[in-house]
Amino acid sequence: MNDPHGHPHPHAHDGHAHGGRIARWRHTARHLVTPHSHESADKTDAALESSAKGMRALWVSLGVLGATALMQVVVVILSGSVALLGDTVHNAADALTALPLAVAFVLGRRAATRRFTYGYGRAEDVAGIVIVLTIAASAVFAGWTAVDRLLDPRPISYLPAVAAAAVVGFIGNEWVARYRIRVGREIGSAALVADGLHARTDGFTSLAVLLGAGGAAIGWRLADPIVGLLITAAIVFVLRDAAREVFRRVMDAVDPALVDAAESALLAVPGVRAVGELRLRWIGHRLRAEVAVVVDGELTVRQAHRVAVAAEHALLHAVPKLTAALVHADPAATPGEADPHAALDHHAPAHAPAHAPAHAPVV
Repeated sequence: MNDPHGHPHPHAHDGHAHGGRIARWRHTARHLVTPHSHESADKTDAALESSAKGMRALWVSLGVLGATALMQVVVVILSGSVALLGDTVHNAADALTALPLAVAFVLGRRAATRRFTYGYGRAEDVAGIVIVLTIAASAVFAGWTAVDRLLDPRPISYLPAVAAAAVVGFIGNEWVARYRIRVGREIGSAALVADGLHARTDGFTSLAVLLGAGGAAIGWRLADPIVGLLITAAIVFVLRDAAREVFRRVMDAVDPALVDAAESALLAVPGVRAVGELRLRWIGHRLRAEVAVVVDGELTVRQAHRVAVAAEHALLHAVPKLTAALVHADPAATPGEADPHAALDHHAPAHAPAHAPAHAPVV
């Protein structure tokens, strides 16, 4: 078993066949083209850099959306448009979601402790829950205001200003959405991506305000509250998508393609005969892996450790956002030999393992 702390990665594997030498030559050539290091300091620097990018995205988007919402507040006070009010509330709520995410990114930089042995990356998931609750609250407020105005219609003034505010709201939200989604996917932050999707829908709801202004311009007084209800429905759809994304992250869901990539990388490592248990989990916007690989039972401890280190190294190359992997080497079973894990059977959970060692040996 190898610990995922920084250390040199040996590439010499005694007794491997011609195919193993070719694989090592190919890997060495790849290093000459794209040199890198997986030392602990480098991993920490990458983690801090991703958090810094997330913080920058949050503050920039907070400034843009905050300025947009303030401009819309002025127009709401002058015009009395309930559709624009709903859009403004949504924009303001979207801007304020930067605050819990900022706290999460700051906490995520803290080192692991004896109590929080995985660090504080999970704070991002808590921030995601706060974002979902904020979206839900904005939906309730916008819907209540629209229904109230539907029951008690009122005239709207300053229609050109309402239309202009709607266009500005769309431009601001779409720019922020693109920025947040791009940075969120780049650093692997589900909360930031969910926040970007939230901003994108805000942009389209801003355009919907134009419909309300157009209806009011031709004398249809119910156009404004009806558009307000449509905006509420759009917020609910965003709420559904954001809640699903955050729920999956809280439940340790990962993209199956990442599991496939990890599995393929492990099976290509010289000395790995099969892949047993394979688990991936997000901790904030970083991934960790736990895996058991099957190796030749006649290998020495040092030789098995070399295979485990090579397996960890292959995972760090193959799985984006992976910062640590714990690899356990199991000896291949021989006829008549007792299962070395039999003593653990009574500790096993009732359900089947998530990833059974059902792969054909790779020599």
